[in-house]
Amino acid sequence: MKSLAAVAIAAVAALPTWTPQTTGVRSTLRGVSAASDQVAWASGSGSTVLHTTDGGATWTRVEVTTDRVDFRDVDAINERTAYLLSIGKGEASRIYKTTDAGATWTAQFTNHDPNVFVDAMTFWDEAHGLVIGDSIDGQFCLFQTADAGATWTRVPPQSLPPALPNEGAFAASGTNIAVFGTHAWIGTGASTTARVLHTPDRGRTWTVASTPLASGNSSGIFSVAFRDAQHGVIVGGDFAKEAEAVDNLAVTADGGATWTLVKDHALSGFRSVVAYQPGAPTTLVAVGPQGADWSTDDGHSWTPIPGPGFHTFSFSPTGIVGWGAGGMGRVGELRIGNR
Repeated sequence: MKSLAAVAIAAVAALPTWTPQTTGVRSTLRGVSAASDQVAWASGSGSTVLHTTDGGATWTRVEVTTDRVDFRDVDAINERTAYLLSIGKGEASRIYKTTDAGATWTAQFTNHDPNVFVDAMTFWDEAHGLVIGDSIDGQFCLFQTADAGATWTRVPPQSLPPALPNEGAFAASGTNIAVFGTHAWIGTGASTTARVLHTPDRGRTWTVASTPLASGNSSGIFSVAFRDAQHGVIVGGDFAKEAEAVDNLAVTADGGATWTLVKDHALSGFRSVVAYQPGAPTTLVAVGPQGADWSTDDGHSWTPIPGPGFHTFSFSPTGIVGWGAGGMGRVGELRIGNR
């Protein structure tokens, strides 16, 4: 039998650890996506796009457009292909794509509707993607592509449940949409109830479920993660009260039809992103501007991670490494001892 000292040493060794990395920018970074253990992207304010091909030892700034936009989301499909999303009303909402590791970028979508404000995107694969925007006149605003972004088409509002007053998605980390198989889940907030939209068939049909997360003008669901078609986690809180963790974590075991609030051993503050660790099915990391937490039991209990906080986070496909990105151009590498 192991001694108590040996068990304690092993537990300390398994704690996730952050390693700061140098980016050379001071922009607010809210998008990050890892294509591999070596290749990752980060994006943010002032048209900032960063790229690493050496595991973060060096980050290179990439010019996508001479216009000043806010790149709130980036999704890496593989080491050469990535999508970028900028936010804002009217033509500030755009989507760009590269297929040559950032050497060139194609403007795939530029919004011309002054009422549209996009928030986040995700992809089932390179061809099939989904974008969520704020609701307009009681209707959700979603766009889809089925041809690798060559065309983006608004999802017919009649195929979606009606939106609550002021209901929308927060443009905070690019992770309030999750996909698994042909499913997608979208977390909402800023209204009287935080809800989860769900499609089982890549956007053809939709349902919506209420959740127990606190919701209001600056609160609701900020991030959604699923490890399979049944088991998922939502996190959030009030971004105006980053140190508080009031009713900001819930789990589901039925594909998002019902959600159970987690109160005991829960998160230690507002969290803008949650992610399952690939290769460790019940391990999760939740990150916010003031800190981070991790769980090894599918989100039912959490332990604070020593170190800084970030706006967004992404594991590499292997789960060996992850990157957090945040204010003042900060990027940190996270490694968990279970891999």
